[in-house]
Amino acid sequence: MNHQIRNGLFGITLAGALASTLASTSVLAQERFVTIGTGGQTGVYYTAGQSVCRFLNRAEVKPAIKCNAPSTAGSVTNIVSLHKGEYDFGFIQSDHQHKALQGQAPFDKEGAVELRAVFSLQSEILTVVVRSDSGITDLAGLEGKRVNIGVPGSGSRDTFEEVMQAKGWTNASFSLAAELKPAEMASALGDNNLDAITYVVGHPSGAIQEALTNVKARIIPVQGAEIDSLLAKADYYSAVEIPAGLYPGVDGAIPSIGGKAVLATTSKTDPEVVYQLVKSVFDNLDRFKRLHPAFADLKAEDMIRVGLTAPLHEGAERYYREKGWL
Repeated sequence: MNHQIRNGLFGITLAGALASTLASTSVLAQERFVTIGTGGQTGVYYTAGQSVCRFLNRAEVKPAIKCNAPSTAGSVTNIVSLHKGEYDFGFIQSDHQHKALQGQAPFDKEGAVELRAVFSLQSEILTVVVRSDSGITDLAGLEGKRVNIGVPGSGSRDTFEEVMQAKGWTNASFSLAAELKPAEMASALGDNNLDAITYVVGHPSGAIQEALTNVKARIIPVQGAEIDSLLAKADYYSAVEIPAGLYPGVDGAIPSIGGKAVLATTSKTDPEVVYQLVKSVFDNLDRFKRLHPAFADLKAEDMIRVGLTAPLHEGAERYYREKGWL
């Protein structure tokens, strides 16, 4: 092969390689990446985030949207991260959605956060589990005991602190105010390092199931005059019940307070990304409902209305109007 031919072939090969590299770089540049803040790995938020990402990553969208859903401390952390632009979406409690919009504690340092609702999921209920030998039968019995009050930055912690305020309690009201993660609670209860755990969660919950299966324990009601006063002034909570039959020994419904889990974003998020995320979930809603027992009774008409204390994001609203739901 003469010199000119070799040079020509080399030039063609080099040009082809450069074109391929540029094309690959162009595709990568066009890909959109989104992050969804979830919660602890044993919680419903984490399952929800992983499930949403699975559907979105499989969606036939060009340019592609790549979704990641890391474990986080929960609702409060997710809202702060949304405000800072660290996450694109986050699962949050409906009460926190309301507080963040108003710039109320625990979001007073951030000021009003321009949250937008995407859809809601399961009810989230304040759940208090106590050792059977603790002598605790109601909320008043927690005083002076060893109680897990929740991880700082979690929705569970914030909700229980509202209950503490309603009861006139501080951390000093307990002999121990622990700050364990959900995955650590059942073992601490079983090892007799705690008398009670508190957790805002959708039911059935793996963490609650573990506590009631492996430990002689029971769920106590969250009710009373102080709770009634809290419900009267905090309209983002409602009186709810943990259904009978979900856990060992729970033969009757147990009263408590709660709200909804909400997938939220901010007003800055690309409407097309929100639209494609919503479409990927609702086009596969029957499959989504099978991914966790807490999702089994979800209905589209409730998901786009109930618990949305922030305005709908325009990308979500576009999909719901196309479906004739709004």
